[in-house]
Amino acid sequence: MDKPFAITLDVGSSRANKTGSWRTERAVYTNRMPPCNDACPAGENIQAWLYEAEAGGAGYEQGWRRIMEDNPFPAVMGRVCYHPCETACNRAQLDEAVGINSVERFVGDEAIRQGWTVSVDVPPTGKRVLVVGAGPSGLSAAYHLARRGHTVTIKEAGPMAGGMMRFGIPRYRLSRDVLDAEVQRILDLGVTLELDAKVTDLEALRHEHDAVFLAVGAQLGRRAYIPAGSAAHVLDAVSMLRDLEAGEKPLLGRRVAVYGGGNTAMDAARTARRLGAAEAIVVYRRTQDRMPAHESELREAEDEGVLFKWLSTITQVDSGRLTIERMELDEAGFPRPTGELEELDADSLVLALGQETDLALLDGVPGLVVEDGVVAVASDMMTGCPGVFAGGDMVPQERSVTVAVGHGKRAARHIDAWLSGAAPEPAVRPALATFDTLNTWYYSDAPRAHRPLLDRARRESTFDEVVLGHDEGTALLEARRCMSCGNCFECDNCYGVCPDNAVIKLDQPNGKYLIDLDYCKGCGICVAECPSGAIQMFPEQV
Repeated sequence: MDKPFAITLDVGSSRANKTGSWRTERAVYTNRMPPCNDACPAGENIQAWLYEAEAGGAGYEQGWRRIMEDNPFPAVMGRVCYHPCETACNRAQLDEAVGINSVERFVGDEAIRQGWTVSVDVPPTGKRVLVVGAGPSGLSAAYHLARRGHTVTIKEAGPMAGGMMRFGIPRYRLSRDVLDAEVQRILDLGVTLELDAKVTDLEALRHEHDAVFLAVGAQLGRRAYIPAGSAAHVLDAVSMLRDLEAGEKPLLGRRVAVYGGGNTAMDAARTARRLGAAEAIVVYRRTQDRMPAHESELREAEDEGVLFKWLSTITQVDSGRLTIERMELDEAGFPRPTGELEELDADSLVLALGQETDLALLDGVPGLVVEDGVVAVASDMMTGCPGVFAGGDMVPQERSVTVAVGHGKRAARHIDAWLSGAAPEPAVRPALATFDTLNTWYYSDAPRAHRPLLDRARRESTFDEVVLGHDEGTALLEARRCMSCGNCFECDNCYGVCPDNAVIKLDQPNGKYLIDLDYCKGCGICVAECPSGAIQMFPEQV
């Protein structure tokens, strides 16, 4: 069969003449930063583990091991992370974002089912590190420190590990079997966990260890002054959820009001419904579009019968009723009172106004700076006291499980560097793979598969998980929707379209293609036709 002109070597063809001499620009294979990776607070290499997972079979384990390089909680994250990676996903501009979170959950669950484990593959360093707090940040730091060969002890003030993953996130969002399995995997690395071990003398303990990581969660409910009668029943959401996890069922009555607009308020209202409340109503000072709760939480709460009273504040609490004042937003969007009052029947009021961290353990530690209820840290997450690092809810950043896990990983990297006396390798961030760098013509239509929900009757009467997982086939199809933004996936487009045969396929593990600059004339066709935007043009050096 005759070959097309572009791949012939006949005399007179472009291959016979070294057309590279015409070139003013050259094509270079470069890995851009996928937007999902860029947006992940835990620092996962999402594009890489999706690439492994979309192979199916053994690829699931390879993908899981990729995740475990950065995050020891894939099954937990697949349930509780609010997936900013999906918000950033380029595919959302084509049809819908890749269901990254759902695939992570499938891979994490598969690891638990199959009993996959990780190991410590480096010799012991002889260094001892104390972690204060067994929440997501502390456990993450312990995991990464243990894998670096350090001896890690976690002191946890509570009776169980998990922190706010256990005591702040209800079971209908996070199965405790899943949480326990992923915590145990960390302990199996040799991490020592001491429960009911509240730290009261940090100054003495820090001298017994080579480094300390503080990861005390925000487990104190913020209070507000609201005039209340002697018979009024008022409690805070954090205590309510913690007591429920400890086996103490709160007495809420048939009509429950929840004051606040965050995710904890949604959890409190949905929990009240499951505990038998005929009516759970969320009272919030602003409008729905200004509510800090995530849209999915709000949507699921509404579906479960939770009611909402917008632009309202509570001015008085009495037995069986609340006094509500109507609010209005000023030009800056700040709520202000109108003087219009009404009464709302409620047997109890649950305050969900935010959380604070108990920082009493920091007393007497030199150099620590506390501002607005959080600990000041440098870019390496070290406090003003040498060798004492902090992360999670204790430091000034967004409070979420994913952010806390990322803090633990970053702190472990800097603690390891500090203990060894070496500076950590600087993180190189390549250019972002934006939507305009892709050639989406090559991607087939692939509608997103959304995770099913538990039926409403069971949602309102049990603490069974609400959001269900994908089966293998659906998870595989969802993984394959990834466009591999900014990273070559060996589609051979560049090899096929080059008019000068300048693209050479490399048959070796660490190489994919090479451009023969004797023949590349810098036409840029390979760049234009690369689906994932993994080739860029650079000017020739004069």
